[in-house]
Amino acid sequence: MRIIAIGRMKDGPERQLLRRYQERLQPRLELVEVPEGRGAPAEIKRREAKGLLDALPSQAFVVALDGGGEAPDSTMLAKRLDAWLTQGRPVCFVIGGAEGLDASVVARADAVLSLGAMTWPHMMVRPMLAEQLYRARMISTGHPYHRAGRPGD
Repeated sequence: MRIIAIGRMKDGPERQLLRRYQERLQPRLELVEVPEGRGAPAEIKRREAKGLLDALPSQAFVVALDGGGEAPDSTMLAKRLDAWLTQGRPVCFVIGGAEGLDASVVARADAVLSLGAMTWPHMMVRPMLAEQLYRARMISTGHPYHRAGRPGD
């Protein structure tokens, strides 16, 4: 699995958290960073889209992270991830920069996911996604990491 994201993450708590989940995840989660675009917002999105699309392996199953995408719960994400991984195609999660994803990237995507209606800094999305991927894998293996029930349920 790969996260292909705009911008270079600096050392700090976000990178440490991302690394923590990268080390735990099977299959391994690779991070590919694409340079940020420059110029007017439309030009930035166009340049970043080219970088993201160029970084995709051929035959990749592309999952775009976009506010307009579906926001599955963790159990549903686990089921979807299991299905994506069994296709024999590299699963790549694409994260845009501050301007978001260009329509060409969303059009290329095989699935579009959202982390919810709130706006998140794009550098925070990486560790948040990595944690959800780890959680999904733990759900699939029956590991107790995911606690589905709440007290009183």
